[in-house]
Amino acid sequence: MAKRRKKKQSKGVLYLIALICIACICYEPIAKALHINLPATASELVPKASSEKPYTGEIATEDLLLPAALKNTPELILHRKGYTVSYNRELKIPNWVAWELTPEKLIERESRTNKFLPDPDLSAGEAVTTDDYKGAGMDRGHMCPAGDNRWHWKAMQESFYMTNICPQDHNLNRGDWKELEEICRKWAKEEDKIYIVCGPILYQQKHRTIGKKHKVTVPEAFFKVILCTNSNPPKAIGFIYKNTSGNRPLDAYVNTVDEVERITGIDFFPALPDEVEDKIEATYDLSLWKKN
Repeated sequence: MAKRRKKKQSKGVLYLIALICIACICYEPIAKALHINLPATASELVPKASSEKPYTGEIATEDLLLPAALKNTPELILHRKGYTVSYNRELKIPNWVAWELTPEKLIERESRTNKFLPDPDLSAGEAVTTDDYKGAGMDRGHMCPAGDNRWHWKAMQESFYMTNICPQDHNLNRGDWKELEEICRKWAKEEDKIYIVCGPILYQQKHRTIGKKHKVTVPEAFFKVILCTNSNPPKAIGFIYKNTSGNRPLDAYVNTVDEVERITGIDFFPALPDEVEDKIEATYDLSLWKKN
């Protein structure tokens, strides 16, 4: 009798296991059909990372300055004391140069050196020198100006690296472009901090080059975009200058940051919260930058 009872108990256990398996398989379809809320799985209980950048009223400035990585364009990122440059080894000019400007950085502790240097991070064979500009009739135009780097001797020295330089029309370099540099210094003092990105514009055409050894590309135009996050609300503005002689008022060069992005293919200030970036890059108002 004991053996028969044991067999019945074994069969009962097997039936119970089978019923549990069937219930597990059928539970989810039945629950969905009856509109019963299923318990969350472990992965569903973990908060998902949002692709959006929520705006809380404060903007973290870490890495705010740098544009997004370029697509299908050679770039060598070089971090300097006073700026960061994306250098194009094929064109022998920067793609862009970016820096933060504050009142503290406008304290003139160093004199202008006027000593243009081949970039020490490039090999002697590929580094552009001042010899490449001889007889070309073009200025060695700073992207990050020497005047923004007088706060430290190393910053001043590195501002004269040829990776920070573009062939620039003499009248533009000493005229309207210089005036914009001076206005940016004024804005930095008034706003306490601004972010600047500038560089060459190359249109869809065959480009002129200078230099017998390195064939330095001559840009057709230049851009500069400025961002201020200290203002309420934050603001940004863009400028485009043809690489030719001219004497025009500042508002003749004004553009939205979106327009500069469209022309250059560069995504500026990608670390901004999306709602802030979309708003300030789509419009410009030069009057917002003019203070009494």
